[in-house]
Amino acid sequence: MRKLILGISLLICGFLFAQQSDERGYIVKTGDQAPDFSIKMVDGNQIRLSELKGKVIMLQFTASWCSVCRKEMPFIESDIWQRHKDNQNFVLIAIDRDEPLETVQQFVKSTKITYSIGLDPGADIFALYAQREAGITRNVIIDREGKIVMLTRLYNEEEFRTMTKLIDNMLTQN
Repeated sequence: MRKLILGISLLICGFLFAQQSDERGYIVKTGDQAPDFSIKMVDGNQIRLSELKGKVIMLQFTASWCSVCRKEMPFIESDIWQRHKDNQNFVLIAIDRDEPLETVQQFVKSTKITYSIGLDPGADIFALYAQREAGITRNVIIDREGKIVMLTRLYNEEEFRTMTKLIDNMLTQN
């Protein structure tokens, strides 16, 4: 009986302390330190987020099956990446949610993006930022100190323009 009561108590505590999400499924919020992770990129390189401190970082959570991602990606390519790709203080990382390398390589070809994309098997990196079952596309903007300054969900032209201006402003500040 004690084991049963202890088990039930632990289960209740687990539910009480489970990470809460906002209405968009994010478990992080602006002002939070961005959760650290390591990601293997399609080209084989490994990137650790914490090693990019001092740079403005954009994370784009995406997948080949996401029609909204495919709609947004050309704008990320033209309005953000092409504009800032030569800026040593900017990093853009697309994070493909739980797809095999071959699928992601084909995705890159079909979207014609030139920015870096990495693999997120099991959506473990995604789950650091949002509920594992939550949808994509999502963008996370991180300042030079490693703090989250903007979170987007889906593709909204006005929100995208705001995000683009935020990145531009952050990169013009010393």
